Amino acid sequence: MSRRLIIGPFNRVEGDLELRLDIADGAVASAEVSAPLYRGFEQMLLGRPALDGLALVPRICGICSVSQSLAAVAALRAVDGIAAAPNGVIAANLAHAAENVADHLTHFYLFFMPDFARASYAARPWHDEIAARFKAEQGSALAQMLPARARLLQIMGLIAGKWPHSLAFQPGGTTRAIDLGDRVQLLSIIADLRGFLETTLLGDTLDNVLALDSADALDAWRQGRSSDLARFLAIADDLKLDQLGRIALPLLSSGGYQGLDAPLFAAGVFDPASASPRAFDPSLITEDVTRAWMLDTALMPSSAETLPDADKIAGYSWCKAPRLDGQPAEVGALARQAVDGQPMIRDLLQRAGPNVATRVIARLIETARLAITMQHWATQLDLRQLFLDHTPRRLTGCGVGFVEAARGTLGHFIELGDGRIRRYQIIAPTTWNFSPRDRLGQAGPLEQALVGTVVGDDGAQSVAVQHIVRSFDPCMVCTAH
Repeated sequence: MSRRLIIGPFNRVEGDLELRLDIADGAVASAEVSAPLYRGFEQMLLGRPALDGLALVPRICGICSVSQSLAAVAALRAVDGIAAAPNGVIAANLAHAAENVADHLTHFYLFFMPDFARASYAARPWHDEIAARFKAEQGSALAQMLPARARLLQIMGLIAGKWPHSLAFQPGGTTRAIDLGDRVQLLSIIADLRGFLETTLLGDTLDNVLALDSADALDAWRQGRSSDLARFLAIADDLKLDQLGRIALPLLSSGGYQGLDAPLFAAGVFDPASASPRAFDPSLITEDVTRAWMLDTALMPSSAETLPDADKIAGYSWCKAPRLDGQPAEVGALARQAVDGQPMIRDLLQRAGPNVATRVIARLIETARLAITMQHWATQLDLRQLFLDHTPRRLTGCGVGFVEAARGTLGHFIELGDGRIRRYQIIAPTTWNFSPRDRLGQAGPLEQALVGTVVGDDGAQSVAVQHIVRSFDPCMVCTAH
């Protein structure tokens, strides 16, 4: 027996999301993922002075506004082929890492773990403990995580003056210089973050956790621990989350946290099926609008337009369909850590491929790596040197800027003429992961990950569907501009 389910809107998701699932014999046979909200930021930018983008693009989203700012900054730098002041690069990386770590903590504690406190899991032996710890608005974890997150975001005040929607990030660096007192505060905040991670989230030192180099090592490590990561791993084993939301698409990273010589996390593409890496070539990125409510346009983002067509019969989403060399690709912390060669993540992928469990584990491993690196960056700042290069800019030409937001690869494609914006295209992480089908009928990553999911009699209330969707941590307001 076949039937169609419509699920949406989702709670605990930034923006609007709707799923249309075809169910056959109690399992998902096919899925369509829809972003039902059109926003139009790419059109708002046209004709404006080039630097207006730095005021507008952070407002695409209030939880990843630094990512949007830095992608715009990178695109503007590319237009003139300039480099920022070294201190500005480090300060921007600190702010970006703070925002992304805050997103990872928010995802784990507020978006993902509360689903395990649902009544549908009441018969599980771990349910009462997990409900007491993670139930939405009531769990004990909130009293520990929220102050730690708030303290972390004080980094934004020191570096950028405010958060979100700061104007401190510029092509030449950052507008606020850090003094000795600021650095002491930065190191204190990062030390507090490290304390929370080691005592509460991980239950061990960051160095010990990052020394784990295989799935077996991780399994042995968690035995007897009562940390929040250990609790998740026990649930993942019981519910077989490593078998849920599985796909084998290319994992893409544009390179995370650009340094003076190389990014902290390497750029590249990792094939989980063959366990082989390859270089990232931005020229292979296209965006297909066959099933989007958009007028037909060029496939290459650098020459495309965003023109809505709400009456398009074939459309079912405001989201375009990004493709890498003609294929859908998964982006996010899992992709970053796989491309960068993190040994435990590579081993987990070899065993079960991308899935719900590995996506969550990768976020937490990345959080530990960032906390250590942030301490190093803070000590690298040369307080005697400039944070902002004031070299005049031509502001004419084309440029592309990539950054790694918490949810994955974010690209801004810009064309300037006489100091004004002639063309602006944005491909956000959730655009990659939640894309609709393309002209070849290829489903997007989430659409593929949902196929085969058993929903039984739960239908639209299926917790399995919720777990898969949230494993990608959707930010729908970034998806359709």
